[in-house]
Amino acid sequence: MIEPNNNQISISRQSDLLDISRSSFYYEPRVDEEEKLIMNSIDKIYTKKPFYGSRRVGSDLEDYYDIFICREHVQRLMRLMGIEAIYPKKKLNLSQNRTLHKTYSYLLKGYRITKPNQVWGTDITYIRLEKGWAYLTAILDWYSRYVVSWEISETMESDFCVSNLQNALEIALPEIHNSDQGVQFTDKKYTGILEDRKVQISMDGRDRCMDNIFTERLWRTVKYENVFLKSYHSAVDARAGLKEYFKFYNTERRHMSLNNQTPEFVYQNR
Repeated sequence: MIEPNNNQISISRQSDLLDISRSSFYYEPRVDEEEKLIMNSIDKIYTKKPFYGSRRVGSDLEDYYDIFICREHVQRLMRLMGIEAIYPKKKLNLSQNRTLHKTYSYLLKGYRITKPNQVWGTDITYIRLEKGWAYLTAILDWYSRYVVSWEISETMESDFCVSNLQNALEIALPEIHNSDQGVQFTDKKYTGILEDRKVQISMDGRDRCMDNIFTERLWRTVKYENVFLKSYHSAVDARAGLKEYFKFYNTERRHMSLNNQTPEFVYQNR
């Protein structure tokens, strides 16, 4: 969101206005080029097969990319990327960082969605860059598939998710907000905003595998139609490119599930 070439407002002042540290703007992840190549390969595998765990990802790395690393190495990189296989898990295996904050029940089982702004879903995904990597979050209206708001960050801290939520709430107010149980979305700052606006909070069950399928489909579409075809040098480049893509996605890209209409048309005319 910071504009480094803005001659009227300094980077320091922009940081203050956005309530982020100036150092985060200059942050560049330290990347071992070999590991970054592996992470990019994992990203392609996971985007195509999000139900794959570390064992299968490791096998695909060997078979399709001639990359031979141990399972623990694959697991470490997947954690760094913020991804895990989509499959039923026992609740007893919850990681500690997911139990530090209050979590909420899943409200959408058997729930019939009939209009825009009835249910919003959100998630985070890894975005490969020539220089390091970034994380993308978006808020998707489940009825229309309209991307209400999105944001990019070079860290997994919750601030960029909070900012994205605030931007979305300036556009509309949902009845239900759904997310996974990640620390970004269980953060009191995040859930507090929703509670203050009387939005019902729903979170994917840890033993469920398809609770946030619409957002998973969005990530696959964005990556195959944009990220994998581009070669974004930095988060600034990615932000500019994705701004153009999301405009296309909302206003021009027709969906068969929407009777060949665009998300924006369905979102604004239902």
